[in-house]
Amino acid sequence: MKRLILFRHAKSGWEDAVSRDFDRPLNARGRKGAQLMGQKLRELGPRFDHVLASPAIRVVETIEEFEKAFGAPLEPEWEKRIYLASCMTLLDVVHDADDRFEAILMVGHNPGLEDMVLMLVPDDGKSPERDEIEEKLPTSAIVELTFDCDRWADIEPRSARLTRLMRPRDFDPDLGPHRD
Repeated sequence: MKRLILFRHAKSGWEDAVSRDFDRPLNARGRKGAQLMGQKLRELGPRFDHVLASPAIRVVETIEEFEKAFGAPLEPEWEKRIYLASCMTLLDVVHDADDRFEAILMVGHNPGLEDMVLMLVPDDGKSPERDEIEEKLPTSAIVELTFDCDRWADIEPRSARLTRLMRPRDFDPDLGPHRD
C-alpha cells in the first residue's frame, strides 16, 4: 500500500512587490496556518517518509514555518516540475518516486493539487471530503490519499481512497474563509 499526502502551500502575499510569481512570499496568515498544520500533523499524523516540494519561495517558507511546529526538519527533495504543475505532471512526479518510500508528502500549488485529488479519487458519492475539495482546496490544506499498490508507477486515475482532509479552519476558525 502507498500513501500520498498532498499539502497546499500556505497563504501567500499578493501585496509584496516581486517581479516573478515564483518569488511571492507568505503573509502573516500563511505563516500561522503553516505552523498550525505542522503542529496538527505532529499530533494526529499522517506520517510520511519522503518529501517532494516545489522550489517556489512560498513553498520553501511554508515548509520552514511547518517545521517550527512539527519539531523535525522535512529535508525535502526540491522538484521543479511541481511548480504550477498540472495534475498530469504531478502524477508523473509521483510515478517517478522511489518505491522504497511508503508515504510521500508532496508540497505544491493549486490548481494542480486540487485537480490531482479530483482525478485520483472516484466521484462515486462516497467521499464528502472529495466534494468539499471540488469546491476548493484551501491554502495549508492537507489531503491523504491511500492506494492499494506497491509501486508508485502503478497509481492510476480513480484508484485512490481519500483517507483524510485537514484544513487550518478545522482547528482555528480565524484561519477560515474571508479572514485576513
